[in-house]
Amino acid sequence: MTLTDALETLQLLPDWESRYGFLIELAKVLPPFPEEAKTEANFVKGCTAQVWMTGEFRAGSLQLGLASDALIVQGLLGLLWLAFQGKSHAEIAATDLPTLLAPTQLLNHLSPNRRSGFAAVTARLKSLQDTAL
Repeated sequence: MTLTDALETLQLLPDWESRYGFLIELAKVLPPFPEEAKTEANFVKGCTAQVWMTGEFRAGSLQLGLASDALIVQGLLGLLWLAFQGKSHAEIAATDLPTLLAPTQLLNHLSPNRRSGFAAVTARLKSLQDTAL
């Protein structure tokens, strides 16, 4: 599945119950996250759910690991993974995730805690991009 596929599906689903169900299904796009990587250094602060993130640039493309203990959050992480996994610095810099998500109205329908957590993960991803340059 691509990010475009996921965003189109979110827009086509008739109600938010269906959309949340789809987010839970999106959790399955994430590759397994190693238990030994669930460390304090990889823990993303600012999320209500527990979230871990690893990332490094190999051969110019981002290798991203994401995990959460909450299914909807895991699905949101799936969207981030679809958006940024394997992308170059330039592609990441050119990706305006809020604009891409706007037609789905997803961010408007997240609880304030989930929206804050999503922002925390996105900020950590951005800092990863900045430190890798």
